[in-house]
Amino acid sequence: MAVFTSLCREDVVRLLAHYSLGELDHFEGIAAGIENSNFFVDTDGGRWVLTVFERLTFKQLPFYLELMRHLARAGLPIPAPQENRAGGLLSELRGKPAAIVTRLAGQWERAPTPAHCAQFGTLIAQMHLAARDFAAFQPNLRGIGWWKSTLPKLEPHLPDEQFQRLAEEVIHQDSFFRNPTFEKLPAGPVHADLFRDNVLWVEQDGQPQVGGVIDFYFAGCTLWLFDLAVALNDWCVDLSSGQIDAPRAQALLDAYHAVRPLTELEHRAWPTVLRGAALRFWISRLYDLHLPRPAQVLTPHDPTRFEQLLAVRASAGTLPWVN
Repeated sequence: MAVFTSLCREDVVRLLAHYSLGELDHFEGIAAGIENSNFFVDTDGGRWVLTVFERLTFKQLPFYLELMRHLARAGLPIPAPQENRAGGLLSELRGKPAAIVTRLAGQWERAPTPAHCAQFGTLIAQMHLAARDFAAFQPNLRGIGWWKSTLPKLEPHLPDEQFQRLAEEVIHQDSFFRNPTFEKLPAGPVHADLFRDNVLWVEQDGQPQVGGVIDFYFAGCTLWLFDLAVALNDWCVDLSSGQIDAPRAQALLDAYHAVRPLTELEHRAWPTVLRGAALRFWISRLYDLHLPRPAQVLTPHDPTRFEQLLAVRASAGTLPWVN
């Protein structure tokens, strides 16, 4: 998304020579996000997205790409990684891992309605069920281990009071992860970054339809409930206050539950997982703000939104759940 590795036309032409995707017509950098370098690539054989990976390694990347291929083959609207002529999903470009996936149609929805949330809830559950037989395992690399290791790096950059709040929540979440109940919660491969701008919508017969879910490069194996919490914290809230919009939240939860029934154990864990989903993005946005990497196109997200969201979740009484 952000462009850390700049490419020229000759770079892309040389890369495409290792694929059967047609001759290059046009390419351009995508000025969004903060993790990888992404480019739209149009050839006479189709439209694609080229990603140059800035942090993930050749060893880590097969999990993400194979998960995407697994879900796409299950008939879900997921970008399909393309094989190079050697039969691999990964290539090398400028000394870094690179992959090409199909470019899906649509635009992300800035103001989702309960109807959008219901469709999306159904799709999240379908993704979880489709991934049950995905054999590869990789932990959530932005999970509790990363939160704990990142905390001391942030301390010099934060006011004492703010750092204390952050540290207390990490301790709270660590206790949850260490509780034996955690291991009993339904889990498997999750997307882990289901924000509005990672879901594309198209119009069909005058109605919005999901065109695709993109950016799987934070995926990992953890609680299925975590995906639902990330989604609710973004799709079903007033972004200025963090307060939950009940109709949207109910639509998301009920649609998910209709496909993959949520358990009583998940109900009890729900407040803590919602807090964990807010914490994850507060930490990562603080990290990107205070410890940035150089990039040609980079706009760090404001961490204040998730600091506020965590405070609201920590003080919440009754939270939406399935009917």
